[in-house]
Amino acid sequence: MIRKLLSRVFKLPERRPKPKVFPFTQHGVRRESISPAALKITSRLQEAGFAAFVVGGAVRDLLLGQHPKDFDVATNATPEQVHHLFRRSRIIGRRFRIVHVMVGAETIEVTTFRGGDDTVTDSEGRILNDNVFGSQEEDARRRDFTVNALFYNPSDETIVDYHHGVRDVHARKLAMIGNPVQRYREDPVRMLRAVRLAAKLELRIDEPTRKPIAELASLLQNVPAARLFDEMLKMLFSGQAYQCVRMLRQEGLHQGIFPLLDVIAEESAGADFIRLALENTDRRIREDKPVSVGFLLATLLWGQVQREWTRRMDFGDKPIPALFDAMAAAERIQDDQLAIPRRFATTMREIWALQPRFDNRDGSRPYRLLEQPRFRAGYDFLALRAAVGEVPQALVDWWTAFQEGDEAQRQALIAAARHSSEARTGAKKRRRRKKKPNGQGQPMDDGE
Repeated sequence: MIRKLLSRVFKLPERRPKPKVFPFTQHGVRRESISPAALKITSRLQEAGFAAFVVGGAVRDLLLGQHPKDFDVATNATPEQVHHLFRRSRIIGRRFRIVHVMVGAETIEVTTFRGGDDTVTDSEGRILNDNVFGSQEEDARRRDFTVNALFYNPSDETIVDYHHGVRDVHARKLAMIGNPVQRYREDPVRMLRAVRLAAKLELRIDEPTRKPIAELASLLQNVPAARLFDEMLKMLFSGQAYQCVRMLRQEGLHQGIFPLLDVIAEESAGADFIRLALENTDRRIREDKPVSVGFLLATLLWGQVQREWTRRMDFGDKPIPALFDAMAAAERIQDDQLAIPRRFATTMREIWALQPRFDNRDGSRPYRLLEQPRFRAGYDFLALRAAVGEVPQALVDWWTAFQEGDEAQRQALIAAARHSSEARTGAKKRRRRKKKPNGQGQPMDDGE
């Protein structure tokens, strides 16, 4: 630190840290573990005289024995030079330009080494001058955690490590590069990222990295809602969503940030419903099955909708208008907290609106409901409600049989549902009939 201050005053050259270079014999990651597209891009860049490495999360995951979903490349070539080398590529971004290179069905993100002056900040500590290119060393320093600042060279199967990232991976430790307080002030979303990576990868957050989080959590209130929404999606689709949310509470990052998730830790039916939805999502992601953003958001907000729906019906509103008013109220609340894109909000509303229609199993109504584009999502939502006792399991079983049955079986199911409904209605009517005494003290029916 003293040398750094003196170098600014007296223009002394700063001491440049030497990276540690790990050969294959020390890390065990073969080039065959890298995606063919990333291999082709790094080879092409190196043949053209540039430095090129697979970088960040992909290297970290390979060291942890996991298969990365994405392979990013870092290079000292400028975006224009990268674009010139690859015909199927495009430069994107305004503040800091990167290149998307398409190889077959894969798209690889190629980024020029990033630099910048981390001494020029605003009142909250956010860096103002980071939209510049730099050296590999500067690029490593600008990254958030040590385990994300690793560079893998496929040509010789070495890993370049400036910040002891390999050591921390083996220790299963998540540690911030530099001063954690300063780095969180530069970008408060790093606090959320620390929780997500620790939960997803089963890492222990280093104590100096963890300690400032609760104190600085309020900085997240100044982060744009759209960016918070994107980070929330990364958590929910990390494959460890339930653990992510639990860690958010443990680190004091839930209140005022993602309040709709706070109910998960409460001992209530609503908490069970959300927990079950998150666990189902985690399982589908681990099994590499498709997941729906709109469906999961519908489960997270259903508690708000249901409470308002019940309240309005208790005041005498009819069920369907009460439901639509409750849906609108829940969306208004979230508009102040999260920037939910319209396409996801539409899916949520359609799933919620289908729920009372599952009770109508007479005549042609089941057939019409079956033709609805969101029927399957609505049915899956109904099954979750049944799993926590919110609706009868028999109702879900009926719709399961109706979907799978032939025409004769469907007609029989409709008839059975009608008979059951008539039996219940008749019982209610009979219970409402009262006896009144006549003038001679003998009872008589209401209708006489």
